[in-house]
Amino acid sequence: MAETVEFELVSPAELLLSEKVEMVVVPGGEGDFGVLPGHTDMISTVRAGQIDIHDGGKVTKSIFVEGGFAEVTSERCTVLAVSATPVADLDANAAAQRLEAATEAYKAAEGSDDEPKAKGELDIAEAMVVATKSN
Repeated sequence: MAETVEFELVSPAELLLSEKVEMVVVPGGEGDFGVLPGHTDMISTVRAGQIDIHDGGKVTKSIFVEGGFAEVTSERCTVLAVSATPVADLDANAAAQRLEAATEAYKAAEGSDDEPKAKGELDIAEAMVVATKSN
């Protein structure tokens, strides 16, 4: 059996997933990063995007997260996510509508104090649309 790393996905309210995996790929704030057994310790922000869980040399689960933080050690990767949804459960039409609404809200907020929040929602909506196309 291949070496494994413990992967935990946590929301503010509960532990969503805890399992041993061969590798997990996380959408980090500075770019995607893969975690294998023996990984160097690190802490990273997590941007909106898709977490891919690998076993048997292939992706076995994909989960969309809206952002958060990740802590990595040589034995474990823990992601504290704002929210998490299996990619298979995402609705492409709902994601497209969310993107349209977020785009309009961002345009309306440009130059105001609400611009950073609107930009964050736009980034999440764009990442969600991308995730629905990968499924």
